[in-house]
Amino acid sequence: MEKTYTVLVFTENSIGMMNRITIIFTRRHLNIDSITASESEVKGVFRYTIVLRTNKSQVDKVIGQLEKLIDVLKAFVHKDSDIVHQEIALYKIKSETLTNGDVEKVIREHHARILTVDPKFMVIEKTGHVAETQLLFEKLKPFGMLEFARSGRVAVTKPMKELSTYLEELKESN
Repeated sequence: MEKTYTVLVFTENSIGMMNRITIIFTRRHLNIDSITASESEVKGVFRYTIVLRTNKSQVDKVIGQLEKLIDVLKAFVHKDSDIVHQEIALYKIKSETLTNGDVEKVIREHHARILTVDPKFMVIEKTGHVAETQLLFEKLKPFGMLEFARSGRVAVTKPMKELSTYLEELKESN
C-alpha cells in the first residue's frame, strides 16, 4: 500500500550529490514529490529532505542504496506522524482586486500574510501543509492569479536522537 514518506539524507557537501541521490530514485521508478537541500545543524553536513509516495519495502531499499553512496553519512525514512513539517507558498495576484474587502478576508481566514503590494500586483505568503496552501490557491484564483510557487517540504523529526549522536556512533563503528 502506497503511503507518503519523508526521507532525510545527511551528506558531506560535494558537487553532484543531489544528482547521485535522485538517480537512485529514478532507477527504482520512484517519483519524488519534493526535494529540499540545506545545511544541517552540524557544520559541514548537508541535509536533503525528500518526499515520495511508495510502499515500505521500496523506501527501505532506497535507504539501503543511499547509504552505499560515498559522501552519504546517514539516511532515514519517516512517516508523517514521526515529523513536524511545513511548506511555504507564494501567491501573486492582481492588485486591482484589493478594492473590495474579499481578498483581505480570504487572507485573514487562511492565516496568510501580504508580503508586498505593487500598483499591478500583490504577493501573499502562506506557510502550512500542502492541503492548506492548495486550498488558499483555490480561494485566491478568482481574484486573478498571476503566479504561484510552493516550496518543498521542510521537516524536523519528533524523536530526540540528534544527528551528532548518529555521527558519533558512525565514528565508533569504523
